[in-house]
Amino acid sequence: MKSSKLFAAAVVALACESSSQAAALNGEPYIHDPSTIAICDGKYYTFGTGGGGLISDDGWTWRGGAVRPGGGAAPDVLKIGDRYLVTYGATGGGLGGGHSGRILTMWNKTLDPQSPDFKYSEPVVVASSDGLEDCDAIDPSLLLDPNDGRLWLTYGTYFGYIRLVELDPKTGHRVEGNEPVNIAIDCEASALIYRDGWYYLLGTHGTCCDGANSTYNIRVGRSKKVTGPYLDNMGMDMLRGGGKLVVAASGRFIGPGHFGLLDLGDGVQKFSCHYEADLDRSGRSVLDIRPLLWKDGWPVAGDNFQDGTYMIQSERGGYALELAVDSVRMPNFRRPREMSGPVATNAPGPGGGPGWNRPPAGPLTSVPHQTLAEVSTNWPSGEIGLRLGDFMVRPHQQWTITSVTNAGGYPGSPYFKITLAETGRALAATKDAELVTVPEFTGAPEQLWRIDQLTDGTYRIMPKAVPGSNEPLVLAAPGVSTPSLTRFDPKSDKCRWTFNKL
Repeated sequence: MKSSKLFAAAVVALACESSSQAAALNGEPYIHDPSTIAICDGKYYTFGTGGGGLISDDGWTWRGGAVRPGGGAAPDVLKIGDRYLVTYGATGGGLGGGHSGRILTMWNKTLDPQSPDFKYSEPVVVASSDGLEDCDAIDPSLLLDPNDGRLWLTYGTYFGYIRLVELDPKTGHRVEGNEPVNIAIDCEASALIYRDGWYYLLGTHGTCCDGANSTYNIRVGRSKKVTGPYLDNMGMDMLRGGGKLVVAASGRFIGPGHFGLLDLGDGVQKFSCHYEADLDRSGRSVLDIRPLLWKDGWPVAGDNFQDGTYMIQSERGGYALELAVDSVRMPNFRRPREMSGPVATNAPGPGGGPGWNRPPAGPLTSVPHQTLAEVSTNWPSGEIGLRLGDFMVRPHQQWTITSVTNAGGYPGSPYFKITLAETGRALAATKDAELVTVPEFTGAPEQLWRIDQLTDGTYRIMPKAVPGSNEPLVLAAPGVSTPSLTRFDPKSDKCRWTFNKL
């Protein structure tokens, strides 16, 4: 939440146009200051300012219904053992006209309000501000250190410092005698994450709560110690206002804030945030989930996959996924009299014909790409298998990928169908854990595909279901020429793919 002083500040909408931004989440994802997304009994939960929050069965379609008592602002939630610790800010942030605030924590065995075990413990105060000091106790966020199991909480807004205190992971109370540490200024809605020996402090800069005129954006610094100092990529301390940009406004979405890490394992990390304004939803504040990428040791916002026609290329060997049909040659600008291996006998030289490096005898002409009609006359009408081939931008290598409505989804995205361009022929998984194309898309689970961007920017492609199997298999290139389905190996390139948009 933003101090009321800042509402009068001059603001500039960071509406950078981006054709790559896909649609926001499905359903009714209306929320402000969302907590980190938590998973409980297979469902996804996030809480927001004012109490309550959202629930999703699949991470794609969201609805109201999450329950959090206490009201207040900008909560966070973290699973510790078999319980969930919830924290939130009471008053502060300019609410009620001042900056006197309290941070509270409480426990629950479950986040499902329909469960008989659903009952919150009495909240306890773990941090506070008196309205005069150089901190505003609001916008709490939790980190359980994977190295030593210590529990940390950050809080604060533009009205002073972002502060760090230590909590007891068994009780959720403040560690006795622990004094707050100042770690940043000029931001709010902070969050801590850990990766590869570094602690990363993400803070939301800019102004909020002004709809399409909000300038919220998320920035980051890192430190080898949880207590800081947190420096950005230019060496600027976040205590001096530093911070490397992670995500700003794009396309129809204005003012991203309140970073929350959603680590799905196997090299798939995503983050939640809210946009101050979704211009396609009356400028309402909405939840979003996007891929989290890492480049040179820094977090970078990715984009959820969008519809289009692509070449699908294996990272293992650089080969293209293609229909297993006979290749049709394209006409050459001058056909050699003979070919011997890859080199023509009329190569440059005495008696060797016209020579490849000599100027053309006539005007240059444009050579069109092959069309589907030119190459498909002898294709079988039933199922056709798949293979990997040299990257040639031919019709049997071009795939149209389209989101499927009412087929469910996964965190941040709907399922897709993958069809050979300009046809209805659809990619499908088989009961033998192999791949085939069927003549027409029917919407069967084995024809629906999940496309997750990995932290290095490549993609994992997996069917919603494999007939007769409960294993989570993914598209792989185990050999040079034949694709298959296998368990994902995050250490191998055989399950990584890139998409080249046509």
